[in-house]
Amino acid sequence: MNIILVLIDSVNRGALSAYGGGEFATPNIDAFAKRALRFDNHFVGSLPCMPARREIFAGFSGMQWRPWGPLEPFDLRLPRLLEAAGYTTAIVTDHYHYWEESANGYIQSFQGAEFVRGHELDFWEPLVPEEELPAWVRNVEKWRPGYGHRYYSNVRGFKDETDFFPAKVMTAAADWLKKPRTPRPFFLQVESFDVHEPFDVPEPYASLYGDASGRDRFTLWPPYQDAARQAEFFAQASPEELAFVRSQYGAKLTMTDHWFGKLLETMDDLDLWKDTAVIVTTDHGHDLGERGGYGKQFPHFDSHANIPLLVWHPEFPGNGASVKSLTSTVDIFASVLEMASVVRPAQSHSQSFVPLFAGDVSSARETVIYGTFGQGLCCTDGEWTLIQPPDRTKPLHAYSTMIPTTIEPQDRAVGHGNFIPGVSMPQWKIPISPDGPGDRRALDGEPLLYNRRLDPHQVTNLWTAEEGQRARMQSLMAEQLAAYGAPAELFQRLGLGD
Repeated sequence: MNIILVLIDSVNRGALSAYGGGEFATPNIDAFAKRALRFDNHFVGSLPCMPARREIFAGFSGMQWRPWGPLEPFDLRLPRLLEAAGYTTAIVTDHYHYWEESANGYIQSFQGAEFVRGHELDFWEPLVPEEELPAWVRNVEKWRPGYGHRYYSNVRGFKDETDFFPAKVMTAAADWLKKPRTPRPFFLQVESFDVHEPFDVPEPYASLYGDASGRDRFTLWPPYQDAARQAEFFAQASPEELAFVRSQYGAKLTMTDHWFGKLLETMDDLDLWKDTAVIVTTDHGHDLGERGGYGKQFPHFDSHANIPLLVWHPEFPGNGASVKSLTSTVDIFASVLEMASVVRPAQSHSQSFVPLFAGDVSSARETVIYGTFGQGLCCTDGEWTLIQPPDRTKPLHAYSTMIPTTIEPQDRAVGHGNFIPGVSMPQWKIPISPDGPGDRRALDGEPLLYNRRLDPHQVTNLWTAEEGQRARMQSLMAEQLAAYGAPAELFQRLGLGD
């Protein structure tokens, strides 16, 4: 069986009609959802971009051991496993992180790769003189110095929507499907970095959900990695500016959906539905001002952590049916392997969701955990969600066979030994600042406990009121960490043990 994995970055589940949305038009995703199975309790795993992709490529839940970075030498490679089983493998992507030093090892595992250059901070075109920057770029520069300049230098020659990234990615993927190949099954990974910011879109999309002239007054790219800068932005942003940002996110989602439709048309034209499985998902959502925040930083509320997953399988036509069982990003690895009739390697943390197609829930997950290295951790059983902040006075280490550029060791001793269960290669134990890397908006203090069934928008914290549930959820979180073999100090950092 052929397999196509489509990753559309930063898609909010609540923005899709298939999940009860309707604010933005996504007719092609909607059409696919009516054909596919819809997973309603699919969650992120390790965040953000590259940690999520490590889960997909290697079936490894890495947030307990290491931040963003390259694949480890011991990591499994999904495309290589498929190649060994007789598959032709390829990726079409504009996800520029793949060709950065800090994300080596991913695309090299495919037999073929096609890159669409120039998105976000891709080191592609020469920087234009600062005096040539238009007003909308200067608005970005105000909150993200250097970001607008780099991005504009890459896209300043774009004339219409065919120059934009979703058009190039989806067209290239469709063209790949049309090419003659050896008579073997194929695995094609299609990645659109959009709907990722900056929310820069051409007409007719820019005016779909708001006044496009707002780009000359407002930013297309609010800050979120720097909590102090984000707080400053919200302190001065008007409701009109916040609405404008949201409208441009929606515009980019609709544009991406349009070009995704071209890929579906090619499936129709080539009659691929009868022997091709298609998985459509995202790496994470993107908060659009909810709770005074943007992006996908900790704490990980459902607004960006409960993500879409739509799956078409020729032997199990979904016809829009809902799957309620818990699944996670890391489960894509084992699921693709099972679709290809490849046995899942024993060292994987992944669990196939293919049995759920036929309603077999005997091996379904009872719990999923998710988070960002160095920050807090989240756990859900589907009904209850616990968001557990870190104790920043407790030690923090990264564990890796290398010291990648994304890790900045502190001026303390670096240990060496075997720390990750199932890994025979020795690893470095690298001290990290106790404050942890990343978002300074991160929650400190009292954990958050929500009943997702009664409080789907996670408004009322029941940590104090529901002592029994908080103890049960902390126990589930600790059990899942122990099952993964997480470092002992992580339990202390999360207040889950001595």
